[in-house]
Amino acid sequence: MPLTVAYDAAHGARWTSLRGGAREWLWRGTEPGRHEVRPDGAFVDAGGLEECLPTVRGRPDHGEVWSRPWRSTGPGTVVIERPAFTLTRRITDSAGAVVADYRLAADPGHRFVWAAHALLDLSPAARLDAPGGTPTRLHPEAAALLPPGAWPAGDSWLTGPWPAPAGLTLDTLGPDDGTALGAVLLDCPRVRVTDGADRLTLELECDDQPRSTALWRNLGGWPAGSPYRSVGVEPMLGAAFDLADAGPDDAAVVPPAGQVVWRLTISAHRFRGGRPR
Repeated sequence: MPLTVAYDAAHGARWTSLRGGAREWLWRGTEPGRHEVRPDGAFVDAGGLEECLPTVRGRPDHGEVWSRPWRSTGPGTVVIERPAFTLTRRITDSAGAVVADYRLAADPGHRFVWAAHALLDLSPAARLDAPGGTPTRLHPEAAALLPPGAWPAGDSWLTGPWPAPAGLTLDTLGPDDGTALGAVLLDCPRVRVTDGADRLTLELECDDQPRSTALWRNLGGWPAGSPYRSVGVEPMLGAAFDLADAGPDDAAVVPPAGQVVWRLTISAHRFRGGRPR
C-alpha cells in the first residue's frame, strides 16, 4: 500500500498527512492557533507528526524546532538552523514506503533527544506490536493508575516488560477510558501498529545512538477540563522524554565527527483475504 506524505515547512516542518490505501494515518487536532505560534510559545496540539528536538517534554515543551519555520533547500528537503545545531531532513519514497533521512550537525559532545511525534488516527480496536519483554519506562502520570505506594518515591520512571509494565496493559489503544500516560520502549527501533486490516510499520536506523519508541496513550484523559483522544507512536533517539532527566546513556550524543545521521522508514500494508497489499 504506497504511502504519500505532505508537510508544512513554514510551521515547524510538521507532517500534515500520511496517506495510503484511501486511509489517512495522521490524527488532526482541533486546537486553534497553530499558525500563530511564536518561538518557544506554548505547544499547540494540532496533530500530524511534529519534529521534537532537542527534547520532547521539558523546556521548551516539544523542543525548539516545531514552533519555527524551516527553510526549503531542494525537493523534499528542509533545514533549520539554531545556535547549537543545524538539522536537515530529506523525505523520499522507496517501493511505496516513506523514507525520512536526517542529519544533525553540532559540536562534538552535544546531547539531545529527538522524536518523530506522530499522532495517529486509530480505532479503539488498534494495537501496538513490539517485541515481548522489551524494557518499558512508565512516566510519572502512570503512578495514578498503580496501587498506592507502587511508584518509587522520587524516581523519574518505573521500568517493566512490554506489553504490561507494572501490570498496565499498554499494547491495546482503546476504547477511551479516561486515562493518559507516556512510556518509552527501550532499545526498540521497530514497531508495528495494527488497526483492522491495516498495518503501519515504523523503523528507525542510526548507528551508535540509543534508539527507542515512545508511546503517548491518551484515551480521553488529557488535558484536564477538556480531554480528547490522541495516540502517539514516536520513533526516538534517546530514552527519556525530557532531556533534563536523561542520564549518560539516555540521550543521543554528537561524536567527534560533528554530526549524527539517522533514517526513519514508514511503510503500510492492507490485508485482504489473508494477503498483504
